[in-house]
Amino acid sequence: MGDLMKRTLGMLLMATLLTACGAPETPPAQDVAPEVEAAAAAAAPEPSYEFAGSSASFTADQPTVLITGANRGIGLEFVRQFLAKGFNVIATARKPEKAEALNALAADNPNLVIEALDVTDYGRVEAMAKNYADQSIDILLSNAAITPRYKTAFQRVKGIDFDMARQSFEVNALAPLKLAQSFMANVEASDGKKIIVLSSKAGSFAEGPQMPMMYSYRGSKAALNMFMYTLAFETKKKGITTIMLSPGTVNTTEGMKMPNAIEPPDSVAMMIKVIDGLTLENNGQFLNYEEGRIVGW
Repeated sequence: MGDLMKRTLGMLLMATLLTACGAPETPPAQDVAPEVEAAAAAAAPEPSYEFAGSSASFTADQPTVLITGANRGIGLEFVRQFLAKGFNVIATARKPEKAEALNALAADNPNLVIEALDVTDYGRVEAMAKNYADQSIDILLSNAAITPRYKTAFQRVKGIDFDMARQSFEVNALAPLKLAQSFMANVEASDGKKIIVLSSKAGSFAEGPQMPMMYSYRGSKAALNMFMYTLAFETKKKGITTIMLSPGTVNTTEGMKMPNAIEPPDSVAMMIKVIDGLTLENNGQFLNYEEGRIVGW
């Protein structure tokens, strides 16, 4: 038998033995020491964020409100009415370049700054808080939300979209808590000292619809209420009033009118009246837009 034939038979025999023994095709990955991972993470460059305004953008003797989800509907109306009250306004939207009505307001109001913000982007939330570190914020108003306009919203349990449920929880419940955490010092430094989150009676056990619908939305709003109720124990010690506020059933979809719904200007006007009248005694409460009635949990 020639040398070439011997080498070939030897290689075939070795391959057969390795296969029979279940030998891995590649060596197992080596564990990385935690300190090596930490060092690598520390060495990674921080993302670079740019912002339209800063603490120097506003007149110091005017109160300031920060409003998320300000590109349309209730958020946009809050911007209009707080501007009319003489506030400095920091208005956020995920895609400011597409917020035509908001940009039109900014063109006529130098005390309005529009910032790009996805409320689930915690890195940008923290960077924005750092950018406005020297700016007191009298009212921190969490309005951005996923509302039940997606096609599976009214499905029964068989039709729940769990990806949408997860997104709803992130936007509606976790994001307002992150916003409060990041801007707490700004609110504490202000005269107004108010954290307002827009909730919904759909998240109330006592007043929500007694039927199987809006699983994702209702669950996310119930979680929001508990987060803010819990946060209120902390904010009271800082002199900050934290409340949940229901805007009522509001027509926010263009070209669509819901039965017994009110328009954004009416809802917002009544909510601002409630906000204006808040004291520390209201801390931790869930209030309705009409005269600040307490909503049952």
